[in-house]
Amino acid sequence: MTRIGVLSDTHNYLDERIFSHFSDCDEIWHAGDIGTTAVTDRLKTFKSLHAVYGNIDGYELRKEFPQFDSFKCEDVSVLLTHIGGYPGKYAKEVMPKILSNPPKLFVCGHSHILKVQYDKHLDMLCINPGAAGLYGFHSVRTLLKFEIDGSMIQNMQVIELAPVSIK
Repeated sequence: MTRIGVLSDTHNYLDERIFSHFSDCDEIWHAGDIGTTAVTDRLKTFKSLHAVYGNIDGYELRKEFPQFDSFKCEDVSVLLTHIGGYPGKYAKEVMPKILSNPPKLFVCGHSHILKVQYDKHLDMLCINPGAAGLYGFHSVRTLLKFEIDGSMIQNMQVIELAPVSIK
């Protein structure tokens, strides 16, 4: 069994509580809009990391991380990207990736809206952890945590961090 913590849209801000929430995780997946390499460097020293760059990420992050990351976690094929959309409204750039090699789990960020939705037409679970950073229109910062056991995706948890304070 592999325990995974998923976050997105940190925009160069790592809440210290992320480390306690993800302490029992084996891997962390970051779905883009990281901010700077300091964020991923810190996450990499904590846990194994899969990450993709987002639309706000500069050259250093784009040099280190891909736009799309396809990999297997146990028996589950995963596609991780930043701008992905959701069932019935996938981003134009992601559709060829999804259709050419359909994953069982599709993970994206960008919208700052936490969403977990099953696409019955593609037999694929789609997740967006919302936004963990301070920048954006979201009022609550969120993370996701779940387990993959063989081919099963299970025990999904939504974690809410402190509300974003408007300054």
